Formats: sequence, structure tokens, C-alpha cells
Amino acid sequence: MSIPNEALQKLVQEIETQAITAQREINVVKAALASKQRDVRMLELTSTEVKLLSGDTNVYEGVGKMFMFVPIDGVQKRLESETTELRSEISNLNKKLHYLETTHENSRKHIDQIFKSGGR
Repeated sequence: MSIPNEALQKLVQEIETQAITAQREINVVKAALASKQRDVRMLELTSTEVKLLSGDTNVYEGVGKMFMFVPIDGVQKRLESETTELRSEISNLNKKLHYLETTHENSRKHIDQIFKSGGR
């Protein structure tokens, strides 16, 4: 029993729309991943530099248009917490990327399967 051409065309169009949407979201997630990974590298570099400072060194953080004195321990804790948070976000983005890639791949497989079967 074959599927009517109109229904087949509508089905292919829906699957193709889903594949295109997944591909767009994949690009967005990859860009976000690259940005977060770059931020983690910057935080790690800053943390390494702060660890090399002696205990009596004054450390200042920018607050708006001014700088405020902050103890080195406070800076180190903030850097570690931001790094941990970013790693968590990267993990979530990797999961989302895997899901989107699977969705895109499955959509393409379904379209190929429909064309190979000839609408039967």
C-alpha cells in the first residue's frame, strides 16, 4: 500500500524542516560552546597568575568605572566558582549538541529512507 503523494510530500517537508532547525541550533550551540571554553581558558590563566602572586600583593577588581581592593583568597574563590559554573554549562551544552546531532542525523536518515522506498 503506497502513501498518497500529498501526504508523502507533507511528511518529507516536515522532516526536512526539523532537520534544518536542528542544524541551525547545532551551529548556535557550537558557537556557545566555543565561547564558554574560551572563557574557561581565560579564567584558568587568570587563576594561575593570581596563584603566583605573593600573599602581600594588593589585588583590585574592576567595579563599574572604579577598582576595589579584594583579598587574593576572594579573587581565587570567585575564579574557581566561575570556572565550575562554566564547566557545568559546557557539559549541558555538550548534551544538547549530542541530542541535536542525533535529531539531525535521524531526520536525514528518514528522508533518505522515504526516497529509497519510493513512497511505498
